[in-house]
Amino acid sequence: MKQYNIAVVGATGMVGRKMLEVLAERKIPVGNLYPFASKRSAGGKIDFCGKQYEITELTEANVRARKIDYALFSAGGSVSKEFAPIFADCGAVVIDNSSQWRMDPSVPLVVPEVNPQDIAANHGIIANPNCSTIQAVVALAPLHRAFGIERIVYSTYQAVSGAGLGGYKDLEEGIAGAAPKKFPRPIFGNVLPHIDVFLPNGYTKEEEKMINETRKIIGDDSLRITATTVRVPVYYGHSESINVEFKQPHVTADDVRKVLQSAPGVILMDDPQKGVYPTPRELANRDEVFVGRIRTDESVPSGVNLWVVADNIRKGAATNAVQILEYIIK
Repeated sequence: MKQYNIAVVGATGMVGRKMLEVLAERKIPVGNLYPFASKRSAGGKIDFCGKQYEITELTEANVRARKIDYALFSAGGSVSKEFAPIFADCGAVVIDNSSQWRMDPSVPLVVPEVNPQDIAANHGIIANPNCSTIQAVVALAPLHRAFGIERIVYSTYQAVSGAGLGGYKDLEEGIAGAAPKKFPRPIFGNVLPHIDVFLPNGYTKEEEKMINETRKIIGDDSLRITATTVRVPVYYGHSESINVEFKQPHVTADDVRKVLQSAPGVILMDDPQKGVYPTPRELANRDEVFVGRIRTDESVPSGVNLWVVADNIRKGAATNAVQILEYIIK
């Protein structure tokens, strides 16, 4: 079996470590592994498949000194802006988890269950979508193909790990009464309708990401979408209430269930009379997108409500990136 030289940029971070874990779980044929991180972490060791690898400082010289086939990035937008083109110039394909390249028209924005065909159009950089967008489009894309979506209303309940280690610590330390360092207000015992910065139109950047990325991934700029994104005191797993209106008349909850039963990457948990519906706590560390609480929206001629849950660090970040890599090498 052919092996590949793979770099993980931001290897010591929450998502970077999960990328390494998923690479091992999915048995990606790694020849040489190159974990990159900041100068502060350089020289340390990281475990991968029973071996220890030295962490290398991310510099242009260190990148160019190594023959790298693929690079998984999770180190923030400014790092991606500077270093993704360097890796690409050296012949590597970059799969970037930051927001830096997502809306660049020359960069594919990919969820493998939805638009794998877009991967082929890359010029050395492929963007991994926002975590909250990924799980939404896995559920929505097959419904759009079946019935035509007219309008989407997103309301999200997003875990603190979506804000990285700092967000996780704000909840963990907030339980003991510590003041927040990452979030603008305490998150323990609270919900914050504030993810990323506020824009002049009153939306947050996170809400704008969901709107724009959904259109790009599904490939329909005519979609009418609105969003409210909320941080909740949950460690792992984003939950989303999604209201969908369809172009096709009289689409029912049963129609939607039939489509989602065979949708790639989706697992139905939808028997509320027996207490069956997805929650983030029970579904942590899973790679699928779970859908429940499917019900006809009786306030519109053709619409449904969905409850969608997924692990934001796995499917929402690390696993999606590794799935893109799998698609390329296979």
